[in-house]
Amino acid sequence: MRLYDSATREVRDFVPREPGRVGIYLCGATVQGAPHIGHVRSAIAFDILVRWLNRNGLDVTLVRNITDIDDKILNKSAEADVPWWAWAHRFEREFNRAYEMLGVAPPTYEPRATGHVTEMVELIEMLVERGHAYVGDAGSVYFDVRSWGKYGELTRQLLENLSTVEEEASDKRDPRDFALWKATKSSDPDGASWPTPWGRGRPGWHVECSAMAHKYLGETFDIHGGGIDLRFPHHENEQAQSRAAGWGFTNLWMHNAWVTVGGEKMSKSLGNSLTVDAVLEHGEAVVLRYALGAVHYRSTLEFSNTSLDESGAAWERISGFVQRAVELVGALTREEVAGTDVPAAFAAAMDDDLNVSAALAVVHEHVTAGNTALAAQDRAQVRTAQAQVRTMLDVLGIDPLAQPWVGGRAADGAAEQALGVLVQAVLAERVQARAEKDWARADALRERLTAAGIVVEDSPGGARWSVKGGTSGR
Repeated sequence: MRLYDSATREVRDFVPREPGRVGIYLCGATVQGAPHIGHVRSAIAFDILVRWLNRNGLDVTLVRNITDIDDKILNKSAEADVPWWAWAHRFEREFNRAYEMLGVAPPTYEPRATGHVTEMVELIEMLVERGHAYVGDAGSVYFDVRSWGKYGELTRQLLENLSTVEEEASDKRDPRDFALWKATKSSDPDGASWPTPWGRGRPGWHVECSAMAHKYLGETFDIHGGGIDLRFPHHENEQAQSRAAGWGFTNLWMHNAWVTVGGEKMSKSLGNSLTVDAVLEHGEAVVLRYALGAVHYRSTLEFSNTSLDESGAAWERISGFVQRAVELVGALTREEVAGTDVPAAFAAAMDDDLNVSAALAVVHEHVTAGNTALAAQDRAQVRTAQAQVRTMLDVLGIDPLAQPWVGGRAADGAAEQALGVLVQAVLAERVQARAEKDWARADALRERLTAAGIVVEDSPGGARWSVKGGTSGR
């Protein structure tokens, strides 16, 4: 398997530090507001990575943090007159709900920044002792970028060419130094500070990830991931403070590209953020996952109604084949799917820096072959095609017979059953009308179903129906 390393800017052979085991740290959400599709693209990309590593027999430990205290959270909660911790908890739940709706498996550990202040203080003390950090006049603590000669190595920038990226502070030795610990301000709410040797305060943004990665993955681990916008200053600062502490930190950096709308990077300042909830008002979660995962993770994804419609059509073709295969030969068990080897071309695509677009091309080739077998009523070949298609879809997190997709929109069993009874009653009337050669009535019954969003397909085995984009049956 080969992966692109953002630090060396080359595709490298991936060899786990410990045979059979992989440790990954993924920068998660700063829970200041509702999740948008740019946020969840990163979660989906790394979910696919973990699924592929698991498929190859590797035991993956995935750590995805939650930043539940920072300036934005404090400011927005104050504007809304809500306690900062309640504000953070609300949006943490919204993020987790979005991940669940989009089929993103939970990480091994999901630590919160506020739960790891002790580890952060210990790291800061170590950096002060080593001469890489200093205490400012007001009790804040800063990382001394000039003390670490390799500062800028991740993004290949020279220190003299960098300008300050944080707020100015009179107690900094250099404006480019960054805060490890922020002294309490008079405007800070109650409970948003902790006691330390330097006085009460709260952590800087960058120190939390170094402390939590070390706690859960050790001094050196395999992969650190996140959005490309985090490379500087966040990941540059993480790497500097971790290695200045004497830790090896990560062996490989992976960064997913932006989601753009109208050619512009998604951001709230541009007013073009699309929240997950808003997008799902007009489409299925599985189609959104398909759209966000189909483009190579390092390529910018231009999101539009057209791209979503194209993903919906592709999903209908794939899920339609699986449904027809199940009708002919029955559904394979999860164990049978897991025990089926993926096609060699699919494996080659995934091993090539997670080339999901090429992997999906292999999926569609096997769907075509499966449809040919269906037309020929070749039950053995249909069964084989179902196994191959579903084992590939399982890696991509979109097997239509796996959670959370099974059942489609009609996830409520009672509602699905009631819909099936009503549709079958109309179809039975249609069969009777056709037997009596009352073609006008047969057509009228079909049109009634179509008006209700029910798609009817006639086949040698009888009529099959589906809700457009949803559940189906015979």
